[in-house]
Amino acid sequence: MNLFERYLSLWVALCIAAGVALGHLLPGAFATIASAEVARVNLPVAGLVWLMIIPMLLKIDFGALGEVREHWRGVGVTLFINWAVKPFSMALLGSLFIGHLFAPLLPPAQISSYIAGLILLAAAPCTAMVFVWSSLCEGEPHYTLSQVALNDVIMVFAFAPLVGLLLGVASIAVPWATLLISVVLYIVVPVIVAQLWRRALLASGPAALQKTQHLLQPVSLVALLTTLVLLFGFQGEQIIAQPLVIVLLAVPILIQVYLNAGLAYWLSRRFGVAWCVAAPAALIGASNFFELAVAAAISLFGLNSGAALATVVGVLVEVPVMLSVVYLVKASRGWYEAGAGAAAAVSKEART
Repeated sequence: MNLFERYLSLWVALCIAAGVALGHLLPGAFATIASAEVARVNLPVAGLVWLMIIPMLLKIDFGALGEVREHWRGVGVTLFINWAVKPFSMALLGSLFIGHLFAPLLPPAQISSYIAGLILLAAAPCTAMVFVWSSLCEGEPHYTLSQVALNDVIMVFAFAPLVGLLLGVASIAVPWATLLISVVLYIVVPVIVAQLWRRALLASGPAALQKTQHLLQPVSLVALLTTLVLLFGFQGEQIIAQPLVIVLLAVPILIQVYLNAGLAYWLSRRFGVAWCVAAPAALIGASNFFELAVAAAISLFGLNSGAALATVVGVLVEVPVMLSVVYLVKASRGWYEAGAGAAAAVSKEART
């Protein structure tokens, strides 16, 4: 990693502080930016999301899905966590903490919107930042690539129905047209653009693709940091006025991240998955595609909604929490490999 990526958490913290300060000092400027929208989709945020995720999607070779068979146990664990555990556990945690335990401390009119934002945050597994987390924990690159590609394919078809189901269960009206527009804008279009661009570059040789990826590498991070400034600028007044709300919203997010990372890591060990696959499996299982969550929350509920604020809180905790998960999986490697080796031996003996 370069110096910029190594101190990413510092830059994130500075951009968050800058966004909150600018939003408080220049509310008119941020209101003007917030008003630049079509069909409730904020155009500056949409452009930044594309700049964030298209360079990352450019790395994905959907032909890598064929390599899933080599890491089928790790893939199975992550798919189970991403699609069968995480969205439903967040809906449960959101209802428990925000809808009941913390309800007397929160604005009653915003409670359902907060829960909706938490659900949006958990319903999309991370794609862009996973490459950074996997690199930090020395994860198996082919597994990470194939898992992200598989999640992207599933997300194109599953995100809208899953969110609609969970929001419906939470008794929140689902504006299906806006939700589907968000899926098209933030998943389908970027995937198509990235894959067409990738093919065009590969037609000129692998070196052309590598050069372009190298040039675009800082673009995603700069777009991420600029997005943070905007999002926290939009929410600056609310954050300053409601610091307790930020803390309360962070509680179910933190529990969910550690719960799902721990479960993915334990299941991987139980099934004898190699540590170099289990480490990124835990990170992929726990992290969220917060770019999509924020964009969808803004499109569905508006820039100043409780849902948008909840997803922004997800951004606030994402980087430091995921860095702590990286530290935990690396520190526990010896413990993991002792148990995973024994599990693999038992499995082999059972097959023979």
